[in-house]
Amino acid sequence: MRRSGYAIALMVLANLFWSGNYIAGRLLGPAMPALFLNGVRWGVSAILLLLIVRARGGLVPLRREAGLFTVLGLLGMFLFSALTYLGLQQVPAAQAGMISGLMPVTIMLFGAVLTRERPTLLGWIGTLLAVFGVLLLVGVQFGNGMPLAGALELLAAAVSWGAYTALGRRAKDRMAPLELTAGAATFGAVPSVLAGLISLHGATLHITLLTMLALAYVCTVASVVAYWAWNQGVAIVGTARSAPLGNLLPVFTVALGIALLGERVTLLEIVGGVVIVAGALLSQIEPGGARRVQRDTAT
Repeated sequence: MRRSGYAIALMVLANLFWSGNYIAGRLLGPAMPALFLNGVRWGVSAILLLLIVRARGGLVPLRREAGLFTVLGLLGMFLFSALTYLGLQQVPAAQAGMISGLMPVTIMLFGAVLTRERPTLLGWIGTLLAVFGVLLLVGVQFGNGMPLAGALELLAAAVSWGAYTALGRRAKDRMAPLELTAGAATFGAVPSVLAGLISLHGATLHITLLTMLALAYVCTVASVVAYWAWNQGVAIVGTARSAPLGNLLPVFTVALGIALLGERVTLLEIVGGVVIVAGALLSQIEPGGARRVQRDTAT
């Protein structure tokens, strides 16, 4: 029971740390190009992850799995993070966090295509509900004069993350999760760093103590620490009990956006966010879920 509580606490913290990435991305928007931020993040994170794997006596098969790491790195590190930071330059962190609530749905949809995990009727209903919530949220933002491009970039990021997660599941028996992430981060760092350097042409960096702290947070806590906390928790309680906790991300992001950045959220935007999270939760309900939780926990 205590280990279960410890695991849940770790996964709650992981979502809190990831939500901080949206806050940091919003803060760093005026200070540097989004692609440069992404390049620094994954250039540093890849080195840290490789060092952690080596310290634990593991080995990342960079040559043998170069093809897999290239695809995962492009989807989960380069495209997902770059699109997220680009979107955060136009969309407040609170609303961006709400749109991120669509990610469990994109994971389910790509899982159906790539891993043959067939969604249930409730899964499809939850998907439609979540999509309706996104349309409501984006419509409100567009009506308030926010650029539609930012919302579309965040939606594309959610799609990219869904594909990355589904492909990662197919490789779960080939190596440990930490090694998989380190390999993907290494290959994803290459286009991220190159695009970041190119984006510096004609740009001006505005470095202050606050931006340096935010950048350090993004490269360490939001990447390495959050990943470690999440995977430690999943290893204890299993995937079935961990999946719904992913819906805490938009909740934390909205709360931090309001508390730390002074952002405002309208009633319709709150309704849209609630509908997205409700749809995502509904899409994860499967017949026999309780029995599956017991099996995962026992392992």
